[in-house]
Amino acid sequence: MVGETVWTLVDPRTAGPEFWKRYHEFRRARQKATRPDDPVRPDQVEERRMRYQDPFHIEFRYEISVDGLMLSWFYGHTPRPGTSEYEKNKHLFWADAYVLLDHRRTRIGATWLPLVLDLVDRHGCTTVGMGTEEDGGHAFLKWTGADVKLVEAENRLRLADVDWGMLQGWVAAGRKRSPETAVEIFDGPMPESMWVDFAPQMMTMLNTMPFESLDIGEIIVTPDHLREFYERLKVAGEDVHMVLAREPDGTVSAVTEATWAPHRETIIQQMFTGVRPDARGRGLGKWIKAAMLLHLHELYPRAQWVSTDNAGSNAPMLAINKKVGFKQYRAASAYQISRDRLAARVRSLGSA
Repeated sequence: MVGETVWTLVDPRTAGPEFWKRYHEFRRARQKATRPDDPVRPDQVEERRMRYQDPFHIEFRYEISVDGLMLSWFYGHTPRPGTSEYEKNKHLFWADAYVLLDHRRTRIGATWLPLVLDLVDRHGCTTVGMGTEEDGGHAFLKWTGADVKLVEAENRLRLADVDWGMLQGWVAAGRKRSPETAVEIFDGPMPESMWVDFAPQMMTMLNTMPFESLDIGEIIVTPDHLREFYERLKVAGEDVHMVLAREPDGTVSAVTEATWAPHRETIIQQMFTGVRPDARGRGLGKWIKAAMLLHLHELYPRAQWVSTDNAGSNAPMLAINKKVGFKQYRAASAYQISRDRLAARVRSLGSA
């Protein structure tokens, strides 16, 4: 099958209706197989997301289609030269590929490997990262020679089971323990006047997240990144919310973010939660998490679940989430492979 399938470059900004028809059919089939209980993103929202041009990364999209049916899809990205994160992260290439269930074991997945190697070499990358939450994906990535670098899970909280009195107690305890600390809530983007001060503090907290042995380079946050973050959410139809704790000297000591969208009104996405290392041990994480949940429960009464991703090694956050009532919904792993090991696997395909 490797010799019979041909991948084609896709530019979403110029793609016509025939492409969008087979792509939407493909992504619905993928979601039915991998996340059947989750709402499907509306076609127009998906198209806006894909047409959006990321100013910080070069993106690559390819398809393998036969007779109007998309069999496989590939997406990859790497830092864009000239951007603030390029020097620290230019060695990294991130990839995602999927083959329809009925067309697996025909070596379509292997067809992508020479393309990935070409893209890696073209842009001077040395490490390829991929992730999966399926048994078939684990088997394929191990076959390529990639190694597991991070084990994580999507954890979900059923809002009907939450002890809201406990969360109110966490807020009260936080105020009592840190009476000079102020908690601020932002519905929608943070005011632009705050970005210059906030961006480096957010970057510090993001870079304290545990990634086990996964090479992520360095997370860079500047005012331009915040602008792009909010623009991307707007394009995707997502509403963003932030709760932060601020010390008397103006330092942001803790932050948590969440998003909600009308097309998935029953699921709130809990994003990053972090506490500065020098502010830990004061219950700030519990305070801001509780404040966020209490706020969103009132704001979105139709929401039934809160979903969040956690590294298996993030014990402090997992402890808080467990007390709230989060339970593992699905497990996933992130893999990485060196350019040279990938090249060896591609050579072996040629020999076969």
